[in-house]
Amino acid sequence: MNLPTWITLSRLLGLPFILYLLNHPTPDNRWLCVGIFVLAASTDWLDGYLARKLDLVTELGKFLDPLVDKLLVLGALLALIELQLVPAWGVFLILARELAIAGWRVTPKLTGNSSISGANIWGKLKTVVQIVAIAFLIAPFSNSWDTLTMILFWLAVVLSLISGVIYILPNISSSKEKSISE
Repeated sequence: MNLPTWITLSRLLGLPFILYLLNHPTPDNRWLCVGIFVLAASTDWLDGYLARKLDLVTELGKFLDPLVDKLLVLGALLALIELQLVPAWGVFLILARELAIAGWRVTPKLTGNSSISGANIWGKLKTVVQIVAIAFLIAPFSNSWDTLTMILFWLAVVLSLISGVIYILPNISSSKEKSISE
């Protein structure tokens, strides 16, 4: 394993603290949780940058990076459901998209690809909006922030679905073309 892969895995170290702090959601704990979450999420940019800059992009890294992102995001969202800050069905839509894409990426026989493809710009935008939305949801803002926070959450849900469709549709077309030519 190389440095970018270790950085990717380090993102998981924040998750137990986030879950613990959100289980005891005092204002101080929530602010600490925001800091840990944003720090952990920022390593997503760092590991990708280093992998490209140092020419250390690997199939393992392309597999682990989105998986670790999903665990960080979905772990925080599940805790936010328990705090009744987000509706479970919205989180379910994000979860369904993430599982569908994860399954699609690692099923080369269905997609016709022999390697794992990375995220496109829509997937990256979706991730950024999810991170911002979750940080706002965790932060103990006053009620005057509720509307903005929920707009960010639902924007994250919509971008999750759009990016999933954009990711899968071209691959379905190429899979059909390959099966017809065989």
